Amino acid sequence: MRIGIVCPYSWDVPGGVQFHIRDLAEYFLRLGHEVSVLAPADDDTPLPPYVVSAGRAVPVPYNGSVARLNFGFLSAARVRRWLHDGAFDVIHIHEPTSPSLGLLACWAAQGPIVATFHTSNPRSRAMIAAYAILQAALEKISARIAVSEYARRTLVEHLGGDAVVIPNGVDVDFFAKAEPKPEWQGDTLGFIGRIDEPRKGLPVLMRALPKILAARPRTRLLVAGRGDEKEAVESLPVELRSRVEFLGMISDEDKARFLRSVDLYVAPNTGGESFGIVLVEAMSASAPVLASDLDAFAQVLDRGAAGELFPNEDADALAEAAVRLLDDPARRAELRERGSAHVRRFDWSTVGADILSVYETVTAGAAAVATDDRATGLRARFGLARD
Repeated sequence: MRIGIVCPYSWDVPGGVQFHIRDLAEYFLRLGHEVSVLAPADDDTPLPPYVVSAGRAVPVPYNGSVARLNFGFLSAARVRRWLHDGAFDVIHIHEPTSPSLGLLACWAAQGPIVATFHTSNPRSRAMIAAYAILQAALEKISARIAVSEYARRTLVEHLGGDAVVIPNGVDVDFFAKAEPKPEWQGDTLGFIGRIDEPRKGLPVLMRALPKILAARPRTRLLVAGRGDEKEAVESLPVELRSRVEFLGMISDEDKARFLRSVDLYVAPNTGGESFGIVLVEAMSASAPVLASDLDAFAQVLDRGAAGELFPNEDADALAEAAVRLLDDPARRAELRERGSAHVRRFDWSTVGADILSVYETVTAGAAAVATDDRATGLRARFGLARD
């Protein structure tokens, strides 16, 4: 099958959607399919052989974050050229409502279109206002996928229609087989995320840290991600700042080792999450998880059975839960076991197969419609009646 996948966000700025698309493309390539991904990218960015650049993206505030998007006449021309050259059996557009390549591809594409909706933003006024513009493009979509119930709810409430829920995927074995790194072990809390994006929740964790260190002075917080490190620790007393270690951006391999090493992974995100891929990665690496009780996180953690939850933005509750878990190796071992079992449903062997089934359904439907249309044309041409 010839599969074209459209990524709305810049390939050179890591994010959950980009990782999902990368892993999905590589899963299909391993199965022997032909895959091409169209994505925004800077001219000097090294790209995998299956990625085609649609040109440089620009930063745009979007859903509580800053997304790097690509839009305009030049982008539209590149989209049309990519579609023409690809001659795809199916086109898979991610975030078709974002003002980027997805919407351009939806307008320009012919044939079966599958769309995946990642965003959970139930109060989106922009989406409501843009409905009239989006409607013509959305009507061309053959099948809709939402990565969570909350992404599906956003779609239903603001755009109408429905979607099948297929979660984000993870290569579970990649994380499970990673070797821990000794210097990241021993009374360590872990956090991965953009440091200067408040909704990722690092400020909440920083407010909790003094109480954690008062109870367990040997604890260290390891932070992986880009952002202003000095600003991140400004709220901490000077004498506690040495207990926070910033690792900067880390590779996929080091991320797996990081999650295999820490005693407790903390996800203090405050909102705007439709899924929680880092929780799945942490469970895959057998890291006990403590997360804010966002609806999406609660769903991923099986309502608290596969990881513990604390009230969103409650730094005191976070601190109490973290100290309790660090003091209780048996409970952490129980969370590791439950998480490792629960996470298998998110492995690409399951998620990829479900997405492929959607592709096969829409391409079979398109072939049937085309066959019926050809038959109708022949009957009209030769004056034959339908049986």
